[in-house]
Formats: sequence, C-alpha cells, structure tokens
Amino acid sequence: MKAVVLCGGGGTRVRPFTYTLAKHLLPVAGRPVVAFALEAIREAGIADVGIVVSPSVEGQFRDLLGDGERFGIEITYIVQPEPKGLAHAVLCAEGFVGDDPFLVYLGDNLLQGGVTGVVELFRSQGPAAVVTLRRVEDPRRFGVAVIEGGRLVRLVEKPKEPPSDLAIVGAYAFTPVVFQAAREVKPSFRGELELTDCLQWLIDHGYPVLPYEVDGWWQDVGRPEDLLVANRRLLAGIALRVEGEVDAGSTLEGPVVIEPGARVIGSRLVGPVVVGPGAVVEGSAVGPDVAVGAHAEVRGAEVEDSILMDEARVEGGTLRQSVVGRRARVRGRNAEAQLWLGDESSVEIAP
Repeated sequence: MKAVVLCGGGGTRVRPFTYTLAKHLLPVAGRPVVAFALEAIREAGIADVGIVVSPSVEGQFRDLLGDGERFGIEITYIVQPEPKGLAHAVLCAEGFVGDDPFLVYLGDNLLQGGVTGVVELFRSQGPAAVVTLRRVEDPRRFGVAVIEGGRLVRLVEKPKEPPSDLAIVGAYAFTPVVFQAAREVKPSFRGELELTDCLQWLIDHGYPVLPYEVDGWWQDVGRPEDLLVANRRLLAGIALRVEGEVDAGSTLEGPVVIEPGARVIGSRLVGPVVVGPGAVVEGSAVGPDVAVGAHAEVRGAEVEDSILMDEARVEGGTLRQSVVGRRARVRGRNAEAQLWLGDESSVEIAP
C-alpha cells in the first residue's frame, strides 16, 4: 500500500506566512505540520509516499523533507500544475500509485490517533474506499456523511440542515477505481474536482465505502489561529528533555524540551515549551505553550502561547497568542502585543 499526501494550494488564509513558505511546512511544536502526517503514515506501516505539491513550492519541500530517509519513508514529489481541487490532486498521483491501493492524507491536517486504524480497516475489509469521520458540534461547516448498515450511503457538503454530526476529516483509503471517478465527476461550483463528489460517485456505482470514526482530536491549519491551536495540542504530548545548556539562574517547570545547541540563561520556562536547536533564551519568561524555533532569540521578554519561527528575535515586551515569522524582529518597551508577523518583518511595540 502506498500513501499520497496532498500539499497543493496557495494557503491564502494563512497569510502573511504563506507568502514565503508553503502552509504545510509552517512549524507547530517545533516541526513542520506535514512532518506529523509523514510520521503517522510510517506508523501505519506505509513507506512509499508521494507528496503532491504546487510547482512554486516544490523546492521548499525538497529542501525541508529531502528524500524521506529521516522519517523512515521514501518520498516521491508529484507536481500539481494548477490548483483544481483535491480530486484533481489525487488524479495527478495516478502514475505514482499504479495498481496499488493507497492512503490519501491532507498534509495540513493533524489527527491525534494517526491513521493506523484507517489502514487496518481498509486492509481487513477490502472496500473501494474508507472515509475518516469525526463527530463535531457544528456539521454545517463540513462535508457530512450519512451511514446506513455500516456503509456510507450519502455525502452532503456544508449542509444548512445536517443529516448527521459526522464530518469528513483529512484521511481516506482508496483502490485505484477512484481515478475513474475523478475523471468522470464534474467540477463543483468552485471550479474544482471534489473528493466528496468522487466518493458519492463510488457509492452511486455500487462500490462499498466504509466509515472510520476517529477518536481524539482533529485539527487542520487553515488559519493563523489554527497554528496556535495545533501548537497547544501537540505540545501537550511532550516530555522533559534537556540536550542544550541551562544555567544555574534558570528554572524549568513542567514538560520542557531544550534541543541541542540551545542556551537558556537567567530565565524561567513554564512547560509545555520547546526551545529549538541553537536558540537562545536570556533574561526571559517563556511559556506555557510556546515553540521557539531554531536559532531564534528571546531576550528580556515574556512570551506565552506563541510560535517563534526559525531565527526570529524578540527583545523586551510581552507577546501572547502570537506567530512570529522567520528572521522577523520584535522589540518591546513595557508593552503587550498579539502579532501575526511574517518572515523578514520588523515591529516595535510600545505603551
């Protein structure tokens, strides 16, 4: 069985960060979002992975993920020339998949329980498809599934009156018959080929489509605030690990990770916190729920519930619920701020 990870699209709702970095490569809990998907795929026993990317960011993925060796997988990069929908992205992977069954994972989605259960159900029952579902409070925002007799019988996209509370989330398993469906369905009102329409095509043509209801949380990163929610959820699973330097004037409380080459000087860290490789935290109070990127610096500042990307620098002031881009600079003078600050930016906060 192979896996196809969908990482196309422009990520316009996550600007300013996606002006310079693909959405799926944005960091949460110190790692790119898509890295968690790749680890979940490996844990499900799949090692042959195709990543569908937009041509403008293919180089970014190659630079950050390489050939997949450090994830214990083999990565093949597949270019989707134009953003014509998820089903179109899957169709772009037909040459990679061949005649094999395959898992489809949306690269901007995080599933607490991973995808092992989806793969096991597919392998044991042999349907045409398995769809991952989760019960939600407001199904009107999602594609909603209707189940009868243990099979999925109907899909409704963002219904005003939902027939169930089962939302479709970001993982599927398919046989290659889905490629026929993708060629035969018509573009939606958005001008895109939709996976939900392909699933309905399979159902209408008599192919068995099974539901898999996930336990635990599910989170996508479609907006900047979603990055912070994902960061909190992933940081909640870390344990104390100190491989960098922490001086005698510093205190670590709760789960804190200090990566190799990082230095903590005269500071208080309240976990969960991750301090990336080569980062410096000096004379500061950091945490909870903070991820400090590689070679970032926090000096004389308070930072809480935030993501500081690689080489970001925060000097003075207080940041809460903020995302600071790569090589961005924040200077503060006895002031508090909430910021979405893109790469290479600079801002001063003052009372």
